[in-house]
Amino acid sequence: MKNIVVLISGNGSNLQAVIDACQLNKIGGQICAVFSNNADAYGLLRATQADIPAHTISPENYADRRAYDEALKHAIDQYQPDLVVLAGYMRILTSDFVQHYLGRLLNIHPSLLPKYPGLHTHRKAIENGDTEHGTSVHFVTEELDGGPVILQAKVPIFADDLEEDIIKRVQTQEHNIYPLVINWFVEGRLSMLNGKAYLDGNSLPPQGYATE
Repeated sequence: MKNIVVLISGNGSNLQAVIDACQLNKIGGQICAVFSNNADAYGLLRATQADIPAHTISPENYADRRAYDEALKHAIDQYQPDLVVLAGYMRILTSDFVQHYLGRLLNIHPSLLPKYPGLHTHRKAIENGDTEHGTSVHFVTEELDGGPVILQAKVPIFADDLEEDIIKRVQTQEHNIYPLVINWFVEGRLSMLNGKAYLDGNSLPPQGYATE
């Protein structure tokens, strides 16, 4: 069974979706540890309730990002992960960290990449008058939110939507597609080669897998 390590910073709703999928055998792997940079992250409680080892590594205990990521990397590697999953992890990763896990490091980002990398994506979509928004699962590279996209899900934006409405709509899709992509990886169907994502040996287009 493949080992999965999950990194979180906050509520951990995507972590919960992955925990649930593992328990229902929708992911052929196990979450062997959860790490957070935030001791107050509710996701740590979610992990504990699921009998998953939960760890906090506090940035204030380290001189800089490089030192922090070295400590995090060392702690993660104790669990011999086949896959590292970012689920609302709010720190920018150093180059050394990314290179160490390159090809086995996934992230989910709340926009239709390459649109709106970084923060406040829902707000930007509203301010720009977009009629649709969404979420993207991608491999992590050194470019912020710039790794090859694996799968996207779109949601509509209605004229009277508040930011909270869009957040809920997007999160519903996130909870569906992230476990699916993780399972593709643990089944050996998904890989990254030369900066491109491949599913079942086929190169995926820039917006990822599509079932039109």
